[in-house]
Amino acid sequence: MPSFVTFAKNVFIPVTNICRNNCGYCGFKRELNDPEAKLMTPQEIAPILSKGKELGCSEALFTFGECPEDVSGFSFLLEELGFSNYIDYIIYLCELAIESGLLPHTNAGIIDYNDLKRLGEVNSSLGLMLETTANLPCHHDSPGKRPEKRVEVLKNAGKLRIPFTTGILVGIGETRTDRINSLKVISQLHEQYGHIQEVIIQNFKPKIGTGMENKPNPKSSVMIDTVKLARDILQDEIAVQVPPNLIEPRILISAGATDLGGISPETIDWINPESSWPSVDRLQEMVGNDITLRERLPIHPQYIDKGWYSSKIAELITKLNFKGYKRIDS
Repeated sequence: MPSFVTFAKNVFIPVTNICRNNCGYCGFKRELNDPEAKLMTPQEIAPILSKGKELGCSEALFTFGECPEDVSGFSFLLEELGFSNYIDYIIYLCELAIESGLLPHTNAGIIDYNDLKRLGEVNSSLGLMLETTANLPCHHDSPGKRPEKRVEVLKNAGKLRIPFTTGILVGIGETRTDRINSLKVISQLHEQYGHIQEVIIQNFKPKIGTGMENKPNPKSSVMIDTVKLARDILQDEIAVQVPPNLIEPRILISAGATDLGGISPETIDWINPESSWPSVDRLQEMVGNDITLRERLPIHPQYIDKGWYSSKIAELITKLNFKGYKRIDS
């Protein structure tokens, strides 16, 4: 067992659930005419940021449906907020987070080089799940899930020296060989650019009302094997992350996981709303008292040391009391 594992404290902000993709397992997306479809306003988001800061969070996690402007009618919602471009709106929200004292981390989906560069200026790190390099039936109606498109985003992030989080989704129809290939692609990208700070090994969970609602969760043995594969294939400096609200983490820590991602004292996991975040105290119980929890920022220590962040967040990084890991009792 390792002597410590890391985690971050965040607020999870689902800016919009409008998305151009139609993944077979997704319970987050809503059609524009659905009463639950939304585009959050700054007036809704600002109090969440303030409360997160009050509760000791360091990260504002912005998540949204991919390329929502490709959905007819979405641009009208954006214009009502005074924006003609969705990336402009996300940049505005990131600046709002910085003013509130939180470091933005944005999961932006498929975006081009220029938009990635613009987001990199106002984010401490960015993220995009590779999910898999295999072409699977669950992605057949999802243009943004073509593996080559997602690899291109990861490659561009490397060219721009943006600290990056990616990962694979386990149990969506891929094979063990597919998982190995996906991890090898991530490793090769990091070998070339050195920008992958963490790789999430996330287990599929079926959602009621989706095409895969009757598909079973991957077995614990499969998750253990995948974490071991990740630890063997990926470079030592890349953290292997597992989500503690989706699976008991201790058995995966023993297999090589070193990070537990972000947990929130204020917001739910909007992608998996049925799975509550553990409190810090509960998280300590889950990993065991023989393993120390250490809090981290959304940008990992090695990238702080390298100076892989813009001047727009430099002062905030300094103000956040720690440049790397800190014990939760410090």
